[in-house]
Amino acid sequence: MAMKSFRVFFFAILLAASPILQVARCQSEAEEDVAEAVGGGDLGIVGEDVPDIDGESFGPAPGVETVCVFPKNSAKLVVAGEETELLVGMENVGGSPVNIIAIQASVHLPFDHRMLVQNLTAQTFKNATVSSSVQATFPYMFAVSKYLQPGTFDLVGTIVYEIDQYPYQNTFYNGTIEVVEAGGFVSVESVFLVTLGIALLVLLGLWLHGQFQHITKKTKKAPKVEVGTRSTDASMDEWLQGTAYTQSASKSKKKK
Repeated sequence: MAMKSFRVFFFAILLAASPILQVARCQSEAEEDVAEAVGGGDLGIVGEDVPDIDGESFGPAPGVETVCVFPKNSAKLVVAGEETELLVGMENVGGSPVNIIAIQASVHLPFDHRMLVQNLTAQTFKNATVSSSVQATFPYMFAVSKYLQPGTFDLVGTIVYEIDQYPYQNTFYNGTIEVVEAGGFVSVESVFLVTLGIALLVLLGLWLHGQFQHITKKTKKAPKVEVGTRSTDASMDEWLQGTAYTQSASKSKKKK
């Protein structure tokens, strides 16, 4: 078991870093693409005719190991609506050649794989073989829906193949991916939350300003009103000359 784990780990390192390994690349040629199997394998055709493998589940074949690498994307960030590439590596240590049928994947909710989010496009092969004691690498391009809400999801990827006309299946990846919106990491929810926060801060500032003005008005003292003697208008005195008012006033002054 330890030797088997070491072999798989060493194979993964070679898949991710070694330039010696030849990668099976898809190249557009009219109506079909060509992919080359590594290590002297036969020519593999990537076609559009998907075999009837939906809903089928097979077990892995003994002596066949698979690994998965996201090239230049160790964070496993998947932009919604845009294609993402991963590399599927296969090592055949059995005695019979492996005929690759298809690579397929699906997206699930992380807390319950029974909740299917999206079935991704299946990539099929024709006449793609991995001979005995050979390592091969196949690219797989997939794209999640552009309407998928950003967040963490689980990606389950499988490669279906035949040995002696008997179907087998290996799960090359069963882990999380991070779906982000196109155009950057700023989501609609982030913009909404930032806008809401700014609006709340503005309202809080206006409320504090109103409270400050209200307290300031209460603390202001009422203006003082000076009460003094009323001065007598000179013209009024002349008009009252000779009247009973002036006579009584002069009498009161003499008494004093």
